[in-house]
Amino acid sequence: MNSRIRNLAFLAAIFCLVTNSNGQASADLLARVDHLVYATPDVKNGVEKLHELLGVTASPGGQHLGAGTCNWLLSLGPSTYLEIIGPDLEQPKPDFPRIFGIDELKAPKLVAWAANGKELEKIVTDAEQHRIMLGKVLAGGRKRPDGTVLSWHYTHPGKVVADRIVPFFIDWGQSQHPSSSATKGASLVDLRAEHPEAARVQKMLSDLGLNLSVQQGPEPALIATIDCPKGRVELR
Repeated sequence: MNSRIRNLAFLAAIFCLVTNSNGQASADLLARVDHLVYATPDVKNGVEKLHELLGVTASPGGQHLGAGTCNWLLSLGPSTYLEIIGPDLEQPKPDFPRIFGIDELKAPKLVAWAANGKELEKIVTDAEQHRIMLGKVLAGGRKRPDGTVLSWHYTHPGKVVADRIVPFFIDWGQSQHPSSSATKGASLVDLRAEHPEAARVQKMLSDLGLNLSVQQGPEPALIATIDCPKGRVELR
């Protein structure tokens, strides 16, 4: 009996590492969230919808030249932000599909997330050992409206793994993190996911060292809970 009690206590301790007493994401997971991607077929509409939902207005992030997109940003913490990304009307439509399925969207949607990381090549190699193909490590950059140039490295953000429930990884290097200059007033308190193959996707995340909770659901979905002037809001 004592052995059984010890085993139950051990399992309970492991569970507490993944969730808190309210069933929310652990501080460890939230610390790994670099940013959430809220894609929209119309950037102005996406910014306005988020203002209605959260009570804060995103600030301009900049243009992704050559990719046909631009973004607006909301800080969700000291090193976490929400990216609203959509077509940039000041650029010609690219000859290739815009990232994150933007061209097929009918309404704004939380479509992906980025996890912070170092030694990205090693992350990619380790993932391949578990048959998780994150894609190549690429260099990225954009110019903010104030002229500041940001640069980063990331695993290919266009690589769709487990319907984007598995994140891409990003390293900002020496660049200032976008959350520092983005609109303040909101904070991320929970992130979870749903997927028709929840157990398979959960294992993939575990193999990557990410304890994002994945529940069974009819279709893939990321669900973020955000504290904001409108209260506690769930964003999908």
